[in-house]
Amino acid sequence: MRLLTLIPLALVAACSNEANHLGNPLLLPINGLTTLFENAAYNERRGRVEVLVKSNWPMILNEIDAGGGPTLTQAMDAARIPGEERAARITQLQGDREIYANNPGALIVSLMVYGD
Repeated sequence: MRLLTLIPLALVAACSNEANHLGNPLLLPINGLTTLFENAAYNERRGRVEVLVKSNWPMILNEIDAGGGPTLTQAMDAARIPGEERAARITQLQGDREIYANNPGALIVSLMVYGD
């Protein structure tokens, strides 16, 4: 008997206007499609950044040391790092230079995190 009482209560709670981790259950299919397209766009952008970084690896490291350059700018453009933040991001990259010295994947992740 208690179980029969809890089922309607659980269903009503799922449809509340309060914040929850699932959101409105009626919008789940739409949210799923939106996530699919957002992930595809992110993966495409990350792929461009990865190609730029890996194919120009020594040059990008030199440009980080120099405080910037055209190849690093291209990678930042591909990652969509806002122009007003780039000087600060280059300073951060210089400070973490040892992390990126032998790990292009770490630099790719950093650029993607800095981007919007």
